[in-house]
Amino acid sequence: MRMIPITRMAVVASVVVLAACSSPSADPSSDDSVAAAQLTSCGLELAFDRVPTRAVTLEQGSTEMMLALGLGDSMAGTSYLTDAVAPEFADAYEQIPVLADQYPTAEQLRGADPDFVYSMRASAFAPDAVGERSELRDLEVPAYLSSNDCEDPNLVSAEGGFEQIFAEVTDIATIFDVADRGEDLIDAQQEVLDQVAASAQALDGVEVAWIYSTINGAPIVAGNAGLPQTMTELAGAENAFDDLDAQWTETSWDQISQRDPDVLVLADLSRGLDGDSAQDKIKTLRADPVTAQLAAVREDRMVAIPATEMDPSVRSINALETLSEALVELEGAHR
Repeated sequence: MRMIPITRMAVVASVVVLAACSSPSADPSSDDSVAAAQLTSCGLELAFDRVPTRAVTLEQGSTEMMLALGLGDSMAGTSYLTDAVAPEFADAYEQIPVLADQYPTAEQLRGADPDFVYSMRASAFAPDAVGERSELRDLEVPAYLSSNDCEDPNLVSAEGGFEQIFAEVTDIATIFDVADRGEDLIDAQQEVLDQVAASAQALDGVEVAWIYSTINGAPIVAGNAGLPQTMTELAGAENAFDDLDAQWTETSWDQISQRDPDVLVLADLSRGLDGDSAQDKIKTLRADPVTAQLAAVREDRMVAIPATEMDPSVRSINALETLSEALVELEGAHR
């Protein structure tokens, strides 16, 4: 089976076009635009008297969520890319000041004079980063954190899924008074979910292993407590490491060899470290005498997906679509 292309942004792109064509009454930067939003984010109550106009996002997932909703003009800063920005967002991203290569300091954040701070990673609100969210709230700067990575692990759902992503889309769209854009985005992604569900009925007993990266030579794979597990099930397959109670965890190449999954899903990272790209992973798998004997390697059943899409975000639907299409192609080839 050929390696599946790693860039698939048509779903998000169509919504971006719709957002760009929205009527002036939906413009969140309007002086007359007033939000009456009150919500809870990872246990912290947030209230908004007005629509934010100087939002700062602290990592890529939150940045692309804002851009998918057409909110680039409401952003005063961004930071911390872990992967290449999706092509559909590149022009809008270029207009946003980059505060830091990784997380900004509290001083850098204050220098941007934000009225809203948003991250999908709890580590962004560490004392050595921008500081705790409660401190920002006390300064009248609401700080939103995705429910997939709360400071308190007990508040994180054991099942990462698209319901959580859709709830976050709704939250951000509500905060910025662009509910219609949020609904359009959810509707477009729901169509993909429905298509994947239909395709899943044709699959039977396909095992998948997700490989993110390596630490000191040991592979990091997806366990049963994250979005890759959910996407595997939605696509009609089984996770070869569903006995591991973690989102991502270390295993061994011997374990992968023993389980010999039908398909390998390889994270494609663009940060530049050795072994990060999907092509680097494929070369390593083919060169090693143990992994070269894996059925997925021998028969070229490897799927490359941008690492950003493997974590809950507005782009995760693209990972699911890519996986589903690859599995359907595999099933067809075996008939």
